[in-house]
Amino acid sequence: MTPTSASTSRTARRPRADATGANWRPGHPGFAERYRAIASRDARFDGQFVTAVASTGIYCRPSCPARTPRETGVAFYVTSAAAHEAGYRACKRCLPEATPGSPEWDWRGDVAGRAMRLIGDGVIDREGVAGLAARLGYSPRHLTRLLTAELGAGPLAVARARRAQLARALIVGTPLPLADVAFAAGFGSVRQFTDTVREVFAVTPSELRARAQRPAHALPGDTDAAPETPLVGVSLALPVRQPYDAPGMFGYLSARAIAGVERADLDPAAGRLRFARTVMLPHGPAVIDVTATRAAGGSDAAAPSSLWTLTLRLALTSLADVPVGVARTRRMLDLDSDPLAVDEALAGDPRLAPLVATTPGIRVPGTADPPELLVRTIVGQQISVAAARTHLGRLAAAAGEPVDTGVPGLDRLFPTADAIAATLADQDSANPDRPLRLPARQVDTVARVARFIADGELTLDVGDDPQELAARLEDLPGLGPWTATYVAMRVTGTPDAWIPGDVALLAGARAADVVPADLPRPAAFRQLAAASDAWAPWRSYAAAHLWRAALEGVPAHPEPPRKDTP
Repeated sequence: MTPTSASTSRTARRPRADATGANWRPGHPGFAERYRAIASRDARFDGQFVTAVASTGIYCRPSCPARTPRETGVAFYVTSAAAHEAGYRACKRCLPEATPGSPEWDWRGDVAGRAMRLIGDGVIDREGVAGLAARLGYSPRHLTRLLTAELGAGPLAVARARRAQLARALIVGTPLPLADVAFAAGFGSVRQFTDTVREVFAVTPSELRARAQRPAHALPGDTDAAPETPLVGVSLALPVRQPYDAPGMFGYLSARAIAGVERADLDPAAGRLRFARTVMLPHGPAVIDVTATRAAGGSDAAAPSSLWTLTLRLALTSLADVPVGVARTRRMLDLDSDPLAVDEALAGDPRLAPLVATTPGIRVPGTADPPELLVRTIVGQQISVAAARTHLGRLAAAAGEPVDTGVPGLDRLFPTADAIAATLADQDSANPDRPLRLPARQVDTVARVARFIADGELTLDVGDDPQELAARLEDLPGLGPWTATYVAMRVTGTPDAWIPGDVALLAGARAADVVPADLPRPAAFRQLAAASDAWAPWRSYAAAHLWRAALEGVPAHPEPPRKDTP
């Protein structure tokens, strides 16, 4: 939408009018809806598609403040990679790369959705297109054809676009030397990095940095990072769609924080929340450290704002793990959700409307480590959150690998599957100091599942189909529908999971008058499952609201949703 200057147009490719792939042009059934979105500069669609303008040769986010182009000269692309492939470059005014990702890749269980989740997790960088194709059960050539047809770009182009997006964030948001930015963003060489930035943004990396007003890279109040830590620190902003229920998300993680592995510092009244944890990334141990700060105008603790800004500090063994660390943090905090669409749909049910009004922008926690989540879920079956935290803390102390993070309270990794299996195999059930003081059957289940994971017989990753993953887990001895569905929901990020037989869901449903309080439990579960059909495709978020209602109840006189979204 923004005209290019003569000094930068020399680097732009000429847009191809016959570009194929997933795009919308005048006459396409989805064109009118998207054109209305850009005409109203609707920020809700930022990150879900991009607008390409033939007359300028650039693409923009839907909320770009520039003059709305004429319909005849516009095309909409589902990915920025497709716009790149068609010869367009990114707008310097609206920065279309600085947006949250599309929620579409979480609710789509097809090959394209699964591939996008895996590409975001860095599979192409580590295993190439052949590795991605093998995980999805296709040949590299056929996978490239499928993604080109669905997304307008093949897997290599999609991965390249993601590198460009991260590179821009690192260039303008950190003081890293440009050579370090190149490798941190996943590029194989500085030349490849320079060429890509010049082609996508029509400026060199040094020019892009010179134009940016870079914020301070240290987190507010961050005095915990010891200078002698062997890990390399990188800080950057995390784009998120508003509203965002930061107190709920950080509170959930804090309540389950394992000593030595996780740490939380929450001060909602002051408008500052912090959660940090260790995690093993492809190149070694790392620390994910996220701070949420309440946006301006939301300082009233009695009526806190639902607008929050998030900053991520990564402490890494290698800068090559920056893309994976960012992607896993975003999944853990559910930052690519579309909260306005979720809230609008669930508020349409009068029984859920008070819950939505009280907690706009609710999120479903994901995970930074799928195998760890499975172990944590098995340990937590039929015991309290506090008890599970105690058991897992002992397990981490006994089997977790020590790591020097430089952050007080974070000194070890969650144990690997192999370490858990070995530790539990040697556990003496008569020893009062044993790590897991649980029923023998439950300990055996943890040990067996850990051995399956260690031996490669069981895999869990973000590219799994949620229903297939749940079915695989349910086939394992000791795992029932509750565990299988809950783990699949958090690993894959699906917005439409419903967990059968969850007593907390039932308690929340009774508190919200979704089911009668005096209805016998079997009949109540059946009635709740039937009611949940009306909440599709957002049943995971409906479950989050009911879990909250079970803990906090339902307000007697709920206020309407706050009008503090952009």
